[in-house]
Amino acid sequence: MPWFAVEGEALTQEQIQGAVDRLLDEARKRINKDLKRVLLLPPDLTRAHSGAGKITEMLYKALPDAHVEVIPTLGQHIPHTEAENKWMFGSIPNDRIFAHDWRNGCRRVSVIPAELVRDTTDGAADWEIPVDLNTKLMDEQWDLIVNVGHVVPHEVLGFANHNKNYFIGLGGKDTICASHIAAAVYGIENNLGCLVTPLRAAFNWSEERDLSHLPDVYLQIVMHRDAENKLVTSGIFVGDDLETYLQAARKSREQNITVFDKPIKKVVAVMQADEFRATWVANKAVYRTRMAIADGGELLIIAPGVERFGEQPEVDALIRKYGYKGTPRTLELYKTEVDMQAIPHGVAHLIHGSSEGRFTITYAPGHLSKEEIEQVGYQYANCEEMQKRYNPAVMKEGWNTMPDGEEVFYISTPSAGLWATQAKLDDPSRKDLSGGFRSYIPI
Repeated sequence: MPWFAVEGEALTQEQIQGAVDRLLDEARKRINKDLKRVLLLPPDLTRAHSGAGKITEMLYKALPDAHVEVIPTLGQHIPHTEAENKWMFGSIPNDRIFAHDWRNGCRRVSVIPAELVRDTTDGAADWEIPVDLNTKLMDEQWDLIVNVGHVVPHEVLGFANHNKNYFIGLGGKDTICASHIAAAVYGIENNLGCLVTPLRAAFNWSEERDLSHLPDVYLQIVMHRDAENKLVTSGIFVGDDLETYLQAARKSREQNITVFDKPIKKVVAVMQADEFRATWVANKAVYRTRMAIADGGELLIIAPGVERFGEQPEVDALIRKYGYKGTPRTLELYKTEVDMQAIPHGVAHLIHGSSEGRFTITYAPGHLSKEEIEQVGYQYANCEEMQKRYNPAVMKEGWNTMPDGEEVFYISTPSAGLWATQAKLDDPSRKDLSGGFRSYIPI
């Protein structure tokens, strides 16, 4: 059972601080009364808008007598700079914040068997998923581990957070690669907004078998837009079990999915410059709106901070070489191209970032050229011109009619939700394993 939940239209800082204090009180009763060594696992700066950094700072300050360390759950994202850590985590000393090294900072913990992956994905993926996790997490002694994160619709796991913090956020290269390509071949639109996707079912299985000894608790944040269209915290869910995640995900499903009766012709999405600097993360605009856009429609992404495609040189090179040009072409190349086979998570990204030729994706990046954008299969627009035409100070969330009569649907924070038609959400190919998954493979 979950430990507790705090819900409301817009939680105050006092309510959030109260939830932090109560979490620590409950942890002393349930896990360890003497909290000498505590590990905090927040998201990285691409989810800074959730307030998770401030909550992490609250936890740190509430433990003045403990040795507290922080590992942002970067996954394969690039490590924060000291300035970025200060921007996100406030007064937490930089020497207490450790960068996750997905290549060299992990060790093999276990393996999710191929049979389980095959069964959950209905045969779309049939390979094992190695479980390689951060050595600081697994090999050091902790009295308490607090996972802090934003539960919101997600392209790989249905909804973000919960044990995603472990298997992706603190996962090793083999884990991230095998899991991402499994989710991609199963289908991004079969994952988005499902409480328990096949990959999450596999992670849940591994968490129960391999990580049950960890002294951990989850603090799950849910946000929504208030009457003034401002993102505010509407729920904090605290506990150490799957039901804690499910409660948060159900609330996110109610509040963070915008449903349409018919598809939209044009969406304008803005990716904030201080959070999104590569299409690797800015393409959340593609993922979260694709189920709402009409055939022949257009998605315009205004991304003033985007300066590259991938966050690592080899992924950037992969995107530049092959582009976002559709699943059939990408998977056919994957069979023979060695550079693709070396980084399958990059291949998954190429699949996720394509419209499959169904609608146009136009990018207005701050620091990439027209030639670079068109080379990867997108259309190009000038960022300054698009910011003037679709001025954030003038545009309102949702439907807007421009002076020349153009109708667009404007989204200021695509990473905070999911937009879809009812027909897409009701597609019978989408299956939800929240009712439980029992494999014949023993735990």
